[in-house]
Amino acid sequence: MSDRRDDMAEATQPDLPGAIAGWFASRGWRPRRHQLEMLQAARTGRHALLVAATGAGKTLAGFLPVLADAALHPGRPGLKAIYVSPLKALAADVGRNLMAPIAGAGLPLRVESRTGDTSADRKRRQRTDPPDILLTTPESLSLLLSWPDSAALLGSVETLIIDEIHAFATTRRGDLLALAAARMRAMNPALRLVGLSATIADADAMARWLAPGGNVALVRGEPGAPPDISILVPDGRIPWSGHNGRHAARDVMRLIDTSRQAIVFVNTRAIAELVFNDLWAVNDQALPIGIHHGSLSAEARLKAEAALVDGRLRAIVATSSLDLGIDWGDVDLVVQMGAPKGVARLLQRVGRANHRLEESSRAVIVPGNRFEYLEALACLDAVAAGELDGEAHRPGAIDVLAQHVMGVASAGPFGADALFAEIRMAAPYAGLPRSTFDRLLAFAATGGYALGAYDRFHKLVEGPPGHWRLAHPKLAAQHRLNAGVIVEAPAMTVRLGRGRALGTIEEWFGSQLRIGDRFLFAGQVLELVQSTETDLHTRLARGEPSVPAYVGGRMPLSTNLARRVQGLLADDSQWARMPADVREWLTLQKQLSELPGPGKLLAETFARDGRHHLILYGFEGRNAHQSLGMLLTRRMETLGLKPLGFLASDYVLGLWGLEPFDDPAALFSGAIMADELEEWIRTTPFLKRAFRDVAVISGLVERQQPGRRRSGRSIAFSTDLIHDVLQRHEPGHILLEAARAEAGNRLTDLDRLDALVRRARTQLVVRHLDRVSPLAVPVLLDIGREGVRGEAEEALLAEMAGA
Repeated sequence: MSDRRDDMAEATQPDLPGAIAGWFASRGWRPRRHQLEMLQAARTGRHALLVAATGAGKTLAGFLPVLADAALHPGRPGLKAIYVSPLKALAADVGRNLMAPIAGAGLPLRVESRTGDTSADRKRRQRTDPPDILLTTPESLSLLLSWPDSAALLGSVETLIIDEIHAFATTRRGDLLALAAARMRAMNPALRLVGLSATIADADAMARWLAPGGNVALVRGEPGAPPDISILVPDGRIPWSGHNGRHAARDVMRLIDTSRQAIVFVNTRAIAELVFNDLWAVNDQALPIGIHHGSLSAEARLKAEAALVDGRLRAIVATSSLDLGIDWGDVDLVVQMGAPKGVARLLQRVGRANHRLEESSRAVIVPGNRFEYLEALACLDAVAAGELDGEAHRPGAIDVLAQHVMGVASAGPFGADALFAEIRMAAPYAGLPRSTFDRLLAFAATGGYALGAYDRFHKLVEGPPGHWRLAHPKLAAQHRLNAGVIVEAPAMTVRLGRGRALGTIEEWFGSQLRIGDRFLFAGQVLELVQSTETDLHTRLARGEPSVPAYVGGRMPLSTNLARRVQGLLADDSQWARMPADVREWLTLQKQLSELPGPGKLLAETFARDGRHHLILYGFEGRNAHQSLGMLLTRRMETLGLKPLGFLASDYVLGLWGLEPFDDPAALFSGAIMADELEEWIRTTPFLKRAFRDVAVISGLVERQQPGRRRSGRSIAFSTDLIHDVLQRHEPGHILLEAARAEAGNRLTDLDRLDALVRRARTQLVVRHLDRVSPLAVPVLLDIGREGVRGEAEEALLAEMAGA
């Protein structure tokens, strides 16, 4: 791989074709250096990774070689470039922005989208009459490769552009995309791969992921104006507890009133509904405000996007459904409700404001509690230092590979040796052992020996040795109907009356609703009037609603940001920057106990209201703390400490029971990770939940059947039954292994849990206190939600002060 920007800078900068140069001139623009470097990389046949570029200029840089080639060689038939984005909304936005240079330069290029929202008729037509540029997602690209004519259609593609590449590389969607790119490179070895991102922590590692073994030009974007990020402190005070900044709704409304347009970002769909409701309640001027999240219907999302672009909305409350590189209307303010949980995530969201290189993006963080204030401050420091956080790359998921193999088989027979070589061209599978690949083929052929007696699991047959095909043609349609690596929780459709679909809520929540129950959805209070197995029929209502909750979706605190928060706690010279109540909080903690700075794991014990508490300040994220809480309560039971419960946040694990914690170190002795974690995973719902996802993604269990979508209960019954059969009769089954890895890594955050246990054995500092400590007050407030908030706070503060 060649870096390097110096190589590109020293090269002769290429001339733009006259039509494109004319378009730049008509806009009063000049091509930026990184745009020309991307063009130079294309003309020398190199892959390219563009980092640290923002705004429409980033996307234009990725497409510039495609546009320049069209200007020099007009009229060439066939699909020329594919653009892949993580969001359907991003593909639509790029399509809008791409039309300006195409039309302005008079280029004969047709641009179309192909996503889950594209009609079946258009998808069929695209296979016989493809556009010049196709905007799509990993799932739609993988499905396109599953057709017998895919080689004829995609063999002409010269450029594959992957936008927001950082959002893919460490995920299952990235595994699927890497496999699709490897297949396209096998069809056309001259295919150029282009990656785009504003927030990459390790550019060299990302370049290796983009094109393993390829010659990748690393192009750095020109630095824009630094972002203008501040922290909102209403009335000079930060709440003790809470997680989403809702206490500041009126202050946020004032910010919206003084901006041209604003995006109010939240971290979950449930909080989006609550924050929208809160803002509307204090929207005294009746400013037009919208809501956008992934559970709303496509119609509702597109309507909100169009209103934002056209300037008909002053603000929109959104989740991550809008936080990638989309250029929305005249947005000049981003508000982050609650802590952002990561520096890269914050910068992505901040970049939605003033989406222009020469203007600072303005953003305001609204912390939900005092720990979140420290996190917000740490985030600002990391941004100022140019420090990004990122996840480590990991081996590709086996269930995704199983799905890909079925997609390849759906396109036609294949040779095992050739397919294995092709798969290893994808970075996540570069180290895949042949023995694992052969086990995967055996699974696709029979389901494994424990399932081999059932014909429905026989999906591949071997003809001549090493050559495989589908066992029946109908399996191709079955694959296309069920393919995809995002396993949403089973959902029910919410309808207004008997007609329009507003979106979906998760089945476990919807199934608990009774006729007459009210709930908040799509920014409205709805009352249930009728329900079926799949639909909830509602009408508009008033009154106090419940709020749909969603499994998952919480973003974990990044490791880098956690360390910065601990650094702020330990360095009292930094406290002068903080509000007075936060300074007092930390000062009192230092006097009464100790501060959990770097290099130590602080454990506090105290008794209150007949219960004994242990508070561990781990800073390893909610998943790791929750997993440790489950393990430690089992140990407490064994040690006779009579556990009553635990509470986990990103910063703290709190446990309580009926007996005192005289020796917290004893809870971490022995093989807690090697033996007890494995046993615990086997006996909790985590493994079955992980197996459910693995079984669906691998194609072992179908989500959809012709004409109907299976209910969540039906899928769970099937996967739980198969799981139990395999555990009894084939515990070494390849999908059980995949499920164990998934349960360990995603559900329990195994690496950070292991780090936390190791720290407990070497860095544990125990303080036995006679009263609650200041840092523990938010934990106790969350544990009980006791009384009226004001009374609870007063009681705890009085006890803390010894009154």
